[in-house]
Amino acid sequence: MREGVIRMPKYLISFDDGWMDVAREDLPEVSRASHAVVDEAKAAGVWVFGGGLVTQRASVVATDGTVTEGPFPETKAVIGGFSVIDVPSHEDALAWAAKIAASCRCTQEVRVIMDDPES
Repeated sequence: MREGVIRMPKYLISFDDGWMDVAREDLPEVSRASHAVVDEAKAAGVWVFGGGLVTQRASVVATDGTVTEGPFPETKAVIGGFSVIDVPSHEDALAWAAKIAASCRCTQEVRVIMDDPES
């Protein structure tokens, strides 16, 4: 990291695959509303990356390279979609998560991404 450069924390805002239970006829409106929030976040300069995940079983790669189909049977939660934002505070992240939750019509989880000056 360059001397004097202040890095804002990044936050992962995500939802479980089962949390978004929207009627098929409501999907166009949910899509429009969620894209409007993404556009707002981009305009505010806080958007890093995000997207929805296709509902499927994940491939799990172990440390020895062994590949199994997952998630593991005891795992109930699977990420259905996520956003990464770069904001100055946890409160700001919560405010963006509230906008995303309202637009997607589902609860969002907010977590701080560990800062690594080497990345």
